[in-house]
Amino acid sequence: MNDSPVLSWKVAGLLLGLLVILATALVKPFGVSTQYVVTDAIVLHSAAPAAAESNKYLNKYGEKDDWSVGYGWMLVFGMFLGSGIAALATHRFRKRTNAAIPSMWQEQFGDHKGKRLVQAFFGGVLLLFGARLAGGCTSGHMISGISQLTVGSFIFGVSIFASGILTARMLYKKKVSS
Repeated sequence: MNDSPVLSWKVAGLLLGLLVILATALVKPFGVSTQYVVTDAIVLHSAAPAAAESNKYLNKYGEKDDWSVGYGWMLVFGMFLGSGIAALATHRFRKRTNAAIPSMWQEQFGDHKGKRLVQAFFGGVLLLFGARLAGGCTSGHMISGISQLTVGSFIFGVSIFASGILTARMLYKKKVSS
């Protein structure tokens, strides 16, 4: 299997930049984490309208004519579909169920696949919670927001990289043997 990139980072960056320009011009700046909130709000507006109206956060999302919910879920679906097509087209699709646990993970946490999946799931939940707390996810802030020179998105970008580096250093520090 060839591990070299199919596209150079320069070409991929240029294509991403053109996609951002096109998406912003045709629809609006894009992000993904908002779709979960919009969907929650639509369900709450339908099931318990009084509760939806009294919740200051959900009240501003999920109105009956909120067209963005379809657009947003198409983006989420498109990410899965596009990455799957790209992986198959470049012969880089690997079956993850039989994949070996990386040695770095095994040294720190052991080789239990279930434990790794549970921790990955809760890591994703924390990431989504943090994204909503920050007012958007990495695609919303770092791709759309930074391309629009939004100060908050620059702060988010620096924060996400700094916290990722710190977290990795804490999780993967070498155990000191006694």
